[in-house]
Amino acid sequence: MKSKKVYAMLEKDFILPGLSDDWAQHMSLISEYLSDNFKKRSMGLVCDFNEETRKVYTAVFPSKKVMERILRDKATDAMFFVHHPSIWDIRKAPEVFQQMDRNLLDRFKQNRVSIFNLHVPLDNFSEYSTSVTLAEELGVSIQSQFAPYFGSMCGVFGSSSCKTVNELKARLESALGHKAVLYDYGDDGIKDRRVAIIGGGGNEKPSLKEILDAGINTFVTGITAKNSHSAEAHEFAEENGINILGGTHYSTEKFACIKMCKYFEKAGLPAEFLPDEPVFEDM
Repeated sequence: MKSKKVYAMLEKDFILPGLSDDWAQHMSLISEYLSDNFKKRSMGLVCDFNEETRKVYTAVFPSKKVMERILRDKATDAMFFVHHPSIWDIRKAPEVFQQMDRNLLDRFKQNRVSIFNLHVPLDNFSEYSTSVTLAEELGVSIQSQFAPYFGSMCGVFGSSSCKTVNELKARLESALGHKAVLYDYGDDGIKDRRVAIIGGGGNEKPSLKEILDAGINTFVTGITAKNSHSAEAHEFAEENGINILGGTHYSTEKFACIKMCKYFEKAGLPAEFLPDEPVFEDM
């Protein structure tokens, strides 16, 4: 398929009016690889390296491990679809996002592998969004949206069949494939069986205020580590009896990138999700 057709399809379905992002201003180290459009919007086509797309690889972050996997596959005329155009690593704070490897970018260019990014547009409420797909994995029936973010609505409220927070924790661990962390600031019983979910980095005081106003005492997100950035959020949650479940940035957002494979396959493009490693210090 002509790459321009693929890009136009993604633009139409995901990059809606009112959405914005700010990645490009933090990616000056690799600016010569970035498309002019990405430099302006921080969304969409990151690296314009081909004219044809025969296969799509999806991933949460463009890590060295994932990019090398594509190169080992000897892929040519392909697309690398990422949720984030930079690599998350809380262990390297305050520079928590690292840039793509320049040598690997050169090899992507040689092999005609373009890079396309949907961050805010994939967080925005839709059947493919990070929070919706996480809710599906947890068996949560979605009721409404919340948490405004760069013009999107990135969180969901929903009902769970789980009666207790520890029961939900076990279900989350089963879905993620690893241990989760529970900050048990409230009752173990899930109030009215209702939960709030934001995939990735949703542990912020404004979101917790919305959760409190909605009468919910159980919140599932990705990054929950206690640090100077999150201290206010943890304090608010503890004061107001809101339990927080954390499952890492990567693991709570991977389901959206897995489901995007179905999106591309519906368009007639073979697609493959490339797994990565969670950063457990996120929790």
